[in-house]
Amino acid sequence: MFRQHILPWLVLWFYRTWVATWRTTVIHSKAFQEMLDNGRPCVLAHWHRDELAVVRYVGTYRVATMTSNSRDGQLIDFVIRHLGGVTTKGSSSSGGASGLRALIRLMKAGHCTSMAVDGPRGPIFKAKPGVFELSKLTGAAIIPVGVASQSRIIFEKSWNKARLPKPFTRVVVIFGEPLEVDIRNEPDLHSPQLAERLEASITGTCQEAEALGRKQVGSNPARAGGFA
Repeated sequence: MFRQHILPWLVLWFYRTWVATWRTTVIHSKAFQEMLDNGRPCVLAHWHRDELAVVRYVGTYRVATMTSNSRDGQLIDFVIRHLGGVTTKGSSSSGGASGLRALIRLMKAGHCTSMAVDGPRGPIFKAKPGVFELSKLTGAAIIPVGVASQSRIIFEKSWNKARLPKPFTRVVVIFGEPLEVDIRNEPDLHSPQLAERLEASITGTCQEAEALGRKQVGSNPARAGGFA
């Protein structure tokens, strides 16, 4: 009773209240803005550690994503839908094919999707080929997403070192330039070189977010040094 009917609303209320305190700057690259203006779908590619900061934008960018049928997956599904996102059900162990087909249909109808490219279990900062496969199937561009915050809680025991910006902190989110790869004609989507290009692109966008955050708070090391 509690987990099914009460806990989801508590988590949603807590998350909405928490993120409402952030002083957030969001930057769009020119190419990403043009995609939004023209209703073109894209894959928002970010590190798994930044998922808690990125999920707040599922409604803003009409994000569709696939959630699992597990208890935790049901909770995540509830939060995403009530934040304005769209979900399909499936996972690598159950219903994955049907969930993926539904996600592809939604993307071809104009929805973006969000993907933690080093998930679901790592290794950290190592992109998996799934993001390239989805891009090829849908024709959607891959947009690297960089996140930085002035102060944050880091869940050190988690494999992804998940980060949650603290209340009232400054947060910078950058939606960068599309990955410059012709995915449709890419012969090997499992290529280490292809993964490295995406990893470098996301890392570079995160560094841009950190640099902008430091610039916003000034040159005082005591104030600016916390950005990461």
